[in-house]
Amino acid sequence: MSRLTLLLCQLLVAIVVLGLWQLLATVPIFGRVLLPPFFFSNPIDVGSQIVDWFASGVIWKHLLITLWESILAFAIGSLAGVMVGFWFARKPLVAAVFDPYVKMANALPRVVLAPIFTLWLGLGIWSKVALGVTLVFFIVFFNVYQGVREVSRTVLANGRMLGMSERQLVRHVYWPSALSWMFSSLHTSVGFAVVGAVVGEYLGSAAGLGYLIQQAEGVFDVAGVFAGMLVLSAFVILIDWGVTFVERRLLVWRPQAHEGH
Repeated sequence: MSRLTLLLCQLLVAIVVLGLWQLLATVPIFGRVLLPPFFFSNPIDVGSQIVDWFASGVIWKHLLITLWESILAFAIGSLAGVMVGFWFARKPLVAAVFDPYVKMANALPRVVLAPIFTLWLGLGIWSKVALGVTLVFFIVFFNVYQGVREVSRTVLANGRMLGMSERQLVRHVYWPSALSWMFSSLHTSVGFAVVGAVVGEYLGSAAGLGYLIQQAEGVFDVAGVFAGMLVLSAFVILIDWGVTFVERRLLVWRPQAHEGH
């Protein structure tokens, strides 16, 4: 399937979903509207709200704040995950000692941590960044940890046989393996960085997409809630496209999944 055909199919799905939403929210079927407008709004009202936000410029401030929080959460969480994951993989004793604590920390509900971070760091961006870091860190950590441990023993043995030092093995064998696993989780990590920022904004902030959604919900503005969610969805898709672009440039050696089909 060509890229154009795939894009057309994706657009068709969106058109069908929006068309059904508009139909079920505005046209009575068997004497009743299946999606009451008070609870579900409709695509036309939601679209009007989005147009008003962009026309008035209100949305840009919130988008930039959420973007900045997401970038910081992704950068800090990824860096920490790579460093700790690589260290644990190279130090089995350290990994064994801290294994139960890592599992306990990963099992903590992030929504519970959000008020704690707000109490510690205030309502500014850093409490949202901290929440995003807790989501990104474990995704990258487990991937890097597994990537280093999955290094072929044959490759390591051949490297040592050729006289490679531990530093050279780290640079030419361990790191490439770890980075391949890390990039495989890149899209998920970016999505979770945005989720952490938005959830933090929703629970307590003065700006951001989460704040915008929370304000609309507070006055029973259903169109505003759905408009905020659609803007957030488009925002995440744009970021994912950017990540895909960077990934293709950095991993040009990796064959594409569709090759040979």
